[in-house]
Amino acid sequence: MSTSGFFRWPAPLARMCTAPWGLGLRGKPALLAPGAAVTAVQMAGRRDRPALLPPLDESDLEEQFVKGHGPGGQATNKTSNCVVLKHIPSGIVVKCHQTRSVDQNRKLARIILQEKVDIFYNGENSLVYKEKREAEKKKQERKKRAKETLEKKKLLKELWESSKNVH
Repeated sequence: MSTSGFFRWPAPLARMCTAPWGLGLRGKPALLAPGAAVTAVQMAGRRDRPALLPPLDESDLEEQFVKGHGPGGQATNKTSNCVVLKHIPSGIVVKCHQTRSVDQNRKLARIILQEKVDIFYNGENSLVYKEKREAEKKKQERKKRAKETLEKKKLLKELWESSKNVH
């Protein structure tokens, strides 16, 4: 299938991954699989360690190598090191061009696809959703502690100023 044939697949099932891990992937927009929430899908493929997800069957995958794009000039634009991976049963497509190495891009694409397939089939019971919920709870706890600390500081400041005015 040609690269133009790739773009005829349903657009809501694709996700472009073009930046290295450390360069702000969290801000990149992601196109979603039907029924998946934005935050969990955007988190897919962002962990340093692979999740304990069921392995993908290689016979269910369709893999293509297309020419890269973006910054890097000729070294990026003329080499076919961008990996397009499609999970045939679900129709989920992942395009990964995070590194210049085809082997690393293949591994990263499989990790991302594995997490997206988990979200697609398990929904709110997927590992990505659970980690997102845990992160939100921790963030809320930190906010609560920071707010309490700020209130204590204000109270101490008021007490100190009132004691200063009395003397």
